[in-house]
Amino acid sequence: MQPRFILASGSPRRRELLASLGVEFEVIKSDIDETQGADEPPLAYVERLSGEKALAVAAKIQAPAYVLAADTVVILAADTIGVLDGEILGKPADAAEARTMLERLRARVHTVCTSLTLLRLDRDGLGAELTRLTQTDVFMRDYTLDEVEAYIASGDPFDKAGGYAIQHKGFHPVARIDGSYSNVVGLPVETLQEMLDEIGWAGA
Repeated sequence: MQPRFILASGSPRRRELLASLGVEFEVIKSDIDETQGADEPPLAYVERLSGEKALAVAAKIQAPAYVLAADTVVILAADTIGVLDGEILGKPADAAEARTMLERLRARVHTVCTSLTLLRLDRDGLGAELTRLTQTDVFMRDYTLDEVEAYIASGDPFDKAGGYAIQHKGFHPVARIDGSYSNVVGLPVETLQEMLDEIGWAGA
């Protein structure tokens, strides 16, 4: 019998992408503190979060099982002297914050980075742990302020890192990308497939 596969994320987009690989899974949220540490670089932050989420969920379940956790950040390239690692744009809290994010991103390039952590829990403990980073450069089009207002009114930006969804059919905020499309959606399936093969998952 195939061990349980647990997705440590409540994101509907991650659920859809994981299901597209033919993986049967359950969802258990980690509910950890996601505060970025003082002076913690964006890539270190996202790697730490994916690892902590996976381990937090692993502590709630019985082996044997596999646990997948993911964390995605939008990193705006440094445009201020002294900002060496860029700035993380999280999920906007309100319309004003969404508007500010989308105006800053307009006609610029930013990086979407997802850290995946995949654990294999054997009956005698942690059997394997993999963490991989996937980065995609995203080139935003020069959309209008009226388009931004219409998109905000749709309610779509508020659960999205950076305040946008690449797949939104009405807004179409992205001109082109360099890298993985599914990474920008929230789960880089190419990276995940490699990790599943490496860790010995036979169900996909």
